[in-house]
Amino acid sequence: MNKTIAIIGGGAAGFFCAVNAAQKNPDYSIVLFEKSTKLLAKVLVSGGGRCNVTHACFDNQVLVKNYPRGEKQLKSVFSRFAVNDTIQWFGSRGVELSEEADGRMFPESNTSETIVNCLLSEAKKAKVDIRLQTELVQIGKEGNGFILHFREGSNFHCDKVVITSGGHPKEDNYSFLKQSGHSVKKPIPSLFTINLPGNAITQLMGLAANPATVKIAGTNYLYTGPVLITHWGLSGPAVLKLSAFAAEYFNEKKYNAGIIVNWVNQKEEEVRQYMTNYIQQKGNAQPHTQALFGLPRRLWEHLLHKAEFTSAKPWAETGKKQINKLVTLLTADEYLMEGKTTFKEEFVTCGGIPLNEVDLRTMQSKCCPGLYFAGEVLDIDGITGGFNFQAAWSTAWV
Repeated sequence: MNKTIAIIGGGAAGFFCAVNAAQKNPDYSIVLFEKSTKLLAKVLVSGGGRCNVTHACFDNQVLVKNYPRGEKQLKSVFSRFAVNDTIQWFGSRGVELSEEADGRMFPESNTSETIVNCLLSEAKKAKVDIRLQTELVQIGKEGNGFILHFREGSNFHCDKVVITSGGHPKEDNYSFLKQSGHSVKKPIPSLFTINLPGNAITQLMGLAANPATVKIAGTNYLYTGPVLITHWGLSGPAVLKLSAFAAEYFNEKKYNAGIIVNWVNQKEEEVRQYMTNYIQQKGNAQPHTQALFGLPRRLWEHLLHKAEFTSAKPWAETGKKQINKLVTLLTADEYLMEGKTTFKEEFVTCGGIPLNEVDLRTMQSKCCPGLYFAGEVLDIDGITGGFNFQAAWSTAWV
């Protein structure tokens, strides 16, 4: 008898699982249910509409370090399907990926529609039955299989169920999974930016320091990379990475914390020595005439203003107090975070189905045989840069 597999969720993991299950098992009936009217919505908007498919990290020992939640468990998953496999999978279907300087990989077409169209086309070829506006509210056991109950009143009988419903900001969205014996780790935001309401730094929106180091005061959480100034505060890869690894800490502190920025990514004594040497050589120059350390000019002038420099005095006549304050600002500029900003279209959660309740060799539930999970519904999340999609492809493949 042909098996029927129900896949819940029409996102990246759902489609990748559906397509591969159908292509490897042509006698199976694969039915994909999506509660909304849109398929692959997150894929379409990701990467600014370009879709950051994966990251050019080919050493799995290094790859797993980019996952604040799931690092240990993903080793076995990536041993089955990793970055090279993703590149080859899409490449064999006519979608070539290109690597950017920072390791991110996008379709050569530079549009996410290429990835969406590829997955839709493969699903059509594999005869995946796609049903929209069908929201699962209850999973019931029926002999060796399942009966699924949907909000609009319909039921569906199947042999296996794969949950690929993604991450959700509210725990209530996981209630139908608790009925199957699973617990749910409270979902909280993982990738977000730092709000600095009313701070003068926001007047410099659009400027970036690279590399800079951003740190949570009083903790060991710190990350280095580009730091972007926005009209609401601080963003950029270093900030997003910090938010991912410190997601639980920020949540506990209700997104109020001291933030220290090292704008030049150098030690204080190194900066102090550089300044001493520079003043000896260029003592007659005025501080405002040239931005040092490769900083954007407006950011440099902003830091000079905070250090109480006057535009008329040359370096040689600047007091030690101002020099010391400038060195401190360059290497340990302090801010008070008051809230966060999350990009809702690309919402990434920390939380979901605990990994100790899933057999990572098959992605099958340990609580309910025949029930499987893939993608962000699991308590797995990666930093920005294509890592969340790679986890989706890999868990879906397994």
